[in-house]
Amino acid sequence: MAEVILYVYDVTISSSGYETTNYALVQLNNVCKQVIPIGGVFHTAVQIYGDEEWGYWQCDKGSGVYSCPAGKNLSYTYRERIVLGRTNCSATKRLGVPKLPSWVNRFADVGDTACEAVRTLQKTKDEMLAAGKEAYKNAINTAIKTPKSLISLSKGNRLRTEQFKPKYFAGRIAGPDAETSNK
Repeated sequence: MAEVILYVYDVTISSSGYETTNYALVQLNNVCKQVIPIGGVFHTAVQIYGDEEWGYWQCDKGSGVYSCPAGKNLSYTYRERIVLGRTNCSATKRLGVPKLPSWVNRFADVGDTACEAVRTLQKTKDEMLAAGKEAYKNAINTAIKTPKSLISLSKGNRLRTEQFKPKYFAGRIAGPDAETSNK
């Protein structure tokens, strides 16, 4: 059996000149984890077999999975070590321990949700713009094809029914017997 250990780090900037920002991030994490228990901005890695922890870093090449000495990741500020339990599994199988504490990735999950919402809103905006352009184009095409007598209606002119009667019916109403009685 092997112990499964989660290493939690505050996400900070390792370059010099960011001491104030790093301090603010650590304090934000303290408040968000301990006072308001909602989580924070954390990086995590797992140690199972051996003396190395394994983490993930987003990258353009490779898998992004890396290892370093357990609890010694120099890219972040070490916060705490959490024993998740023990596993009977070998190094090649699922661990069989409980999920990570929910506060560990809560900010990342909220960020993912926000990014997805922004993508959805952008897509909706693009579709609405396309629909609006199509409606405008159709309105222009319809206006070009509309008879001038109908366009004059929009300018306040009254429509007279004589404008739409066929010429041979002008001045009289044709009923079913109208044509036969004239013969």
